[in-house]
Amino acid sequence: MSTRTTGGSTPGDDVPVRRIDRILAFMSLGLLVLSVVCFFAIIAGSSAGADTATGFWPVVSLLILIAPPVAFGCLLAVLIMSFVRRARANKAR
Repeated sequence: MSTRTTGGSTPGDDVPVRRIDRILAFMSLGLLVLSVVCFFAIIAGSSAGADTATGFWPVVSLLILIAPPVAFGCLLAVLIMSFVRRARANKAR
């Protein structure tokens, strides 16, 4: 699976997109969406008078704290791998 165009070799050519890049990118997006959904669930549960100290609420509040930094780490990993791969492709030319 590659996004490389079949045209000539110009400096703007895309490097191939690997499966791990897509997995990490979508995992980052999924974690951020999950964090936002959990945030609104806490708001809705608190306004409805739910006891947020028992049941599954502590897990929901823990996801709000842990998911965004993990998503940021996944995004940084994708970015660093992309820069390294692009540098190696440019060095090979």
